[in-house]
Amino acid sequence: MEEEVLVMNESKNISVSELFFFTSKRIFDIFCSIIGFIFLVPLIIIVKICYIITGDFNSIFFKQKRIGKNGKIIYIYKFRTMVYNAEEVLKELLKNKKYKKEWDENQKLHNDPRITKIGNILRKTSLDEFPQFINVLKGDMSLIGPRPLVEGELDAHNGNHKIYESVRPGITGWWACNGRSNIDYDERLKLEYYYVKNIGFKIDIKCIIYTIKAVIYKTGAK
Repeated sequence: MEEEVLVMNESKNISVSELFFFTSKRIFDIFCSIIGFIFLVPLIIIVKICYIITGDFNSIFFKQKRIGKNGKIIYIYKFRTMVYNAEEVLKELLKNKKYKKEWDENQKLHNDPRITKIGNILRKTSLDEFPQFINVLKGDMSLIGPRPLVEGELDAHNGNHKIYESVRPGITGWWACNGRSNIDYDERLKLEYYYVKNIGFKIDIKCIIYTIKAVIYKTGAK
């Protein structure tokens, strides 16, 4: 940013243009969250009915501990796409060297046997992310930003905390709309760093456009 006048914000210098951008970004996040809630309510009913039909009466929501801006611990909300006891099942799966190697490299499994049929549809359509509008409204997340990671994930891949955690994590972002699951972890981090270093109106608008295309064509969704 090229503004000469600097103001103090959260104990560090920030230019007037940056202040305007981040204020506008927050207002946009709140507006999108409110709109998101309008669609979230009927979606909750539909997803719940679908799970009940399959004989699954457990909660349709999934809450997970993640790392937010400045290393703050946050809890993100998603529609549950896996079996209810997914964590216990994962522990058993990781006893298999094949699954453990894949998990250590990407923090996910290509053909994850824990994913339910309904969960697969939610993932393919990216509808599983909808409850995160709650996180956006709370201020833990933004509509656009790096994906929030689990504890230790960034260290496991020699990631840069200073860069990655300098902004609010997002529901979608530069990695999410540029290949997502089709990209290896090192390349993923490069894309997330690129977004943070070039954050502004231009790249956010591109993220929105690319995300819409990715959702329509189901690019990289698994």
